[in-house]
Amino acid sequence: MAEESHETCFHCGQPVPPGSDYSLAIDGVSRPLCCRGCQAVASAIVDGGLADFYRNRTSPAPTGKEVVPELLRELALYDRPELQERFVEADAENALEAPLILEGITCAACSWLNERHVSSLPGVIDFRVNYATHRARVKWDPSRIQLSDILRSVAAIGYVAHPFDASRQQEIADRERNAALRRLAVAGIGAMQVMMFAVALYLGAWSGIEPGMERFLRWVSLLVATPVVLYAARPFFVSAWRDMRRRRAGMDVPVALAIGGAYLASAWATVSGEGEVYFDSVSMFTFFLLTGRYLEMAARQRAAAAGEALVKLLPVTAHRMENGEAVPVPVTDLRPKDQVQVRPGETIPADGHVVEGVSTVDESLLTGESLPLTRRCGDPLVGGTVNVESPLLMAVDKVGQDTVVAAIVRLLDRAQTQKPRVARLADRVAGWFVLALLCVAGVVYLWWHTHSPEDAFWITLSVLVVTCPCALSLATPAAVTAATGTLTRAGLLTTRGRALEALARTTHVIFDKTGTLTRGQLSVRELMTFRGRDRDEILAVATALEAASEHPVARAIRLAGQGQTLPSTEQIRSTPGQGMEGLVDGRRYRIGRPAFAAGLAGVEAPPAPAQWSAGGTVVALGDSTGVLGLIELGDTLRPDAATSVEGLKGLGLQVWLLSGDGDAAVQRVAREIGIEQARSGLTPDGKLKALKQLQHNGAVVAMVGDGVNDAPVLAGAQVSIAMGQSTELAQASADMVLLSEHLPHLVEGVAMARRMLRVVRQNLAWALVYNAVALPLAVTGQLAPWMAAIGMSASSLLVVLNALRLKRRSRWPRVAGPRHARVEALAVRDS
Repeated sequence: MAEESHETCFHCGQPVPPGSDYSLAIDGVSRPLCCRGCQAVASAIVDGGLADFYRNRTSPAPTGKEVVPELLRELALYDRPELQERFVEADAENALEAPLILEGITCAACSWLNERHVSSLPGVIDFRVNYATHRARVKWDPSRIQLSDILRSVAAIGYVAHPFDASRQQEIADRERNAALRRLAVAGIGAMQVMMFAVALYLGAWSGIEPGMERFLRWVSLLVATPVVLYAARPFFVSAWRDMRRRRAGMDVPVALAIGGAYLASAWATVSGEGEVYFDSVSMFTFFLLTGRYLEMAARQRAAAAGEALVKLLPVTAHRMENGEAVPVPVTDLRPKDQVQVRPGETIPADGHVVEGVSTVDESLLTGESLPLTRRCGDPLVGGTVNVESPLLMAVDKVGQDTVVAAIVRLLDRAQTQKPRVARLADRVAGWFVLALLCVAGVVYLWWHTHSPEDAFWITLSVLVVTCPCALSLATPAAVTAATGTLTRAGLLTTRGRALEALARTTHVIFDKTGTLTRGQLSVRELMTFRGRDRDEILAVATALEAASEHPVARAIRLAGQGQTLPSTEQIRSTPGQGMEGLVDGRRYRIGRPAFAAGLAGVEAPPAPAQWSAGGTVVALGDSTGVLGLIELGDTLRPDAATSVEGLKGLGLQVWLLSGDGDAAVQRVAREIGIEQARSGLTPDGKLKALKQLQHNGAVVAMVGDGVNDAPVLAGAQVSIAMGQSTELAQASADMVLLSEHLPHLVEGVAMARRMLRVVRQNLAWALVYNAVALPLAVTGQLAPWMAAIGMSASSLLVVLNALRLKRRSRWPRVAGPRHARVEALAVRDS
């Protein structure tokens, strides 16, 4: 009667509180439960058709009390609009997208399982997992499914998902690493102890041993091997159980079968006193497998370091101006139009612009630009960059998911989770490979059991372990993650995973002219003086007249006149389409079209010198005596354009120039930088037709552009690259974004893409060759189980280490930045 009055929870085994009623019908019988948490979990298990869990379990499940906040309260909070503002973004079709952290991912098969499971939910548009970072991106239709439903569905298959948070991900990574080290330590100590006992047993079998001592050594081996199997090898069993529940053969299934089968057979042999024991093999290959997994985890985290560095760029706090004082506040509290003080050495907390002060800003982590850039009043500031010299007062323009850093991280995640064609093929092969492996293992066991029963078991174990296709599934994700991370540090952001594969196969590169090969901004190129005036005087008067104008010509003249002592001005007025007129130090001047400037004296303007290049803009400065000076302005070439074109040609690529500008300007640029194929006067549709014609002839085309008119042709190319300062439409159409604005990084990008494709092929070839060699050795009994474990672990580790070679950038000589007139030679090496 006492037992009846103190019922225990059917789910977790804890006492049921008196007077509570959380019962649930399981297999047609009302079962008592202790709390709403256990009731919720048990209901999910039953509704999911998994009631066999209760029939086959060997111990009570973990208590569900902690699950209630996670599943019912915390997850429901994520559906609130005010909370989603921090991490969710909406597209033009009102679909929502959010970054997630996934806990419990142990191998590439876990990523595959989550992708297949979540993608099958009604209302989920896209779900991709980045195995290297354990981050995922989910896109869903809020009218059909809620975010909390998606998170619950992940929990239903044994994983934990929650919105991405950089600090929490670091905490998870540390916890994962510490747990792996603990399991590795247990397996290592157990393997050493069991091997000592095994040596005694082997020597005893050779030279004789007392039966009592043999039984003692077997029982001690069982005692030592038990924590190795039940604790250290637990991740293999958990992962295999997940896969079997989903009716698929994952990579840990053969490993779990091998470890579990060897342990159970050895335990039975110990209890019964008959048969062989394999405790040494069980402990050794558990240790070797865990060593390989740990080294792989460390290498994977290294490969993802570039993306993690971007995530951590933004500071935790900022100094917001309130009532004239700088008050420390969390960065998450900042809102557009807030004013923030940024001291020297501090990180800029959000995107905005300078309100007061002049300083230099280090943008190297975002753009790859090694030199700090000067920022003054009105200039833009990017969150995550570092103020170097002087205090700045900035106004916040964008926060949270709208910032440049958030956009870069979002695009990098998308690139790393999208799989190239070769990776999708490898995943399909790996899935069928496991099924084939299990069939082969069964056939091997039957054959050896017929011909040599005493060898059948350990040979089958070797077959199961040695051919696990981990290396096959790791071959591509490791290489893609390392390559995209390296290029991001160089200032070339990959926004789609297929881009690198297409770039590696590129045969033609097409450039737009304005804003791509040139800066897209007018600047003063030449200045000629008349009537005995000197250059500084002409420039000072011109700058004074243009001081208040926002015309592109005026801005170029003001930039050229920086540092000049400006005279006083008055009565300044603008004549639309002609120029500016006013008094400078009491004398009347005009600046603008040559005829307009010369008209003040009633004379004709002198012609521009013949040596001035075609396609430039000429303005004149005049007074009542006539024209005093001619100023030539034009869009200047990027200083590294010629060497970049030469580098692309050195890689065997054909370089074209397609532009909507006049023929004279286009041909001049083509001659200066060495492009033989140049077409001018093209509309966006004309550029697209030229691109399609090349593709029709078999070309694989990479398009580089920056303007709104480049968006159609960027979308039509096999791989499209937008400049860092290009329009949002151009960047949205692009597969890659050149944040650094340094064209030589395109050459590095092509070389890196080719290296990545070679590494992927090397990895896949190694994985296939390894299995082709190892399987016959295992089948014929040439490999002991512990040797098989070393081989499998070494194979996976070799694949990751080979991918890590992509972390090294090619050795490029320094290329002068945009503020240098001289361009140093670029040595192109496709290593």
